[in-house]
Amino acid sequence: MYLAINVIGLIIFLAIGWIFSKDRKAINWKAIGIMVVFNLVLAWFLTSFPIGRIIVKGAAAGFDQLVQVAYQGIAFAFPSMVNVKQMDFFFSVLMPILLIVPLFDILTYIGILPWFIKLIGRGLSWLTGQPKFESFFAVEMMFLGNTEALAVSSLQLKQMSKERNLTLAMMSMSCVTASIIGSYTMMMPAQFILTAVPVNVVNALIVTAMLNPVSVPKEEDTIATMHSVVAEEAGDVEADGKKEPFFSFLGDSILGAGKLILIICANVVAFVALAALIDKLLGVVNPWLSLEHILGIIMFPFAWLMGLPVDDAFRFAQYMGTKLVTNEFVVMGEVTKTIRTAAFSDHFRAVLTVFVTSFANFSTVGMIIGCFKGIVNKEKNSLISKNVGYMLISGILVSLLSAAMVGLFVW
Repeated sequence: MYLAINVIGLIIFLAIGWIFSKDRKAINWKAIGIMVVFNLVLAWFLTSFPIGRIIVKGAAAGFDQLVQVAYQGIAFAFPSMVNVKQMDFFFSVLMPILLIVPLFDILTYIGILPWFIKLIGRGLSWLTGQPKFESFFAVEMMFLGNTEALAVSSLQLKQMSKERNLTLAMMSMSCVTASIIGSYTMMMPAQFILTAVPVNVVNALIVTAMLNPVSVPKEEDTIATMHSVVAEEAGDVEADGKKEPFFSFLGDSILGAGKLILIICANVVAFVALAALIDKLLGVVNPWLSLEHILGIIMFPFAWLMGLPVDDAFRFAQYMGTKLVTNEFVVMGEVTKTIRTAAFSDHFRAVLTVFVTSFANFSTVGMIIGCFKGIVNKEKNSLISKNVGYMLISGILVSLLSAAMVGLFVW
């Protein structure tokens, strides 16, 4: 019965995309069908096939090794904080970012990562029938994150129509950053984290193709951000066309990683404290009232459609709401000690992990709008600012679709 509910939920989530579409008649149903089937096969392959599980486990082991190497550097500076019985969140989860971010930046500096992104993006475009740059951007987000991908794509954004800019803004709600996946895998089951990442990429294309279908003429279906432009927009190339010296570039990367750690830490502390304050205020009205209960009621129908028993669905709905109002780290921190235990069924563990593996929350909207303001003209930015609701719907739908697709194959 629960499998049937999961299937129905997947269909309903796709129907929501059709209901809220800006132009239902313009939806390319052939492309949607191809992408849905491809993503279901991808989720099936990564969760149920021996080869798929080996690939995911190998990737998870690779990130684990990176984190363990990062701990050696952390132990040098803070020996009493590493390899203890209970490592703090700051040292166990956030500090490894100081290694992983520069590593990805080095891969970008020497040209390996941009080449890899373009290769996958072009293949995805050929397979799904989506415009080349939208496919390229979906893959780019997976490695660089939303604001970083927008920054290095500024030349393309300025050349594209305002409708396509809106598509990219909506897609930006559904990404993660490869450089912090290592942090995620320390808190949640790594196999589902790494399954969610590529599944989210395709679902971002599916959802935006339904919510904001845009016809792209063949002559406009190009990728303007070639490697030299990408490097220049990212600040890796000086005005005279020469690359910034490597160690200067590396120093900037490390400082950027340090700032990222402080931003994440500040957000987690602030959001957890604000949620506790809201609970205190609600408790004055009624001891039963809490932010989790309210969010659980609102999100319960969507959680139940994941194929969960009522009690599990209500608990999942609370995590869903908390993640959307705060961020994924808050939810991961709440469940990290219990998610690998018998307190969670395999299906619950899978759908929860996949759902929280994205930046889809209210605070991300402000980041994206702020990024576009610094890149595109007033007309394009005004359209994006007027469609905040569509950006939120896009992010939530991608998370729901990804969780439902992966959940079909994990029981």
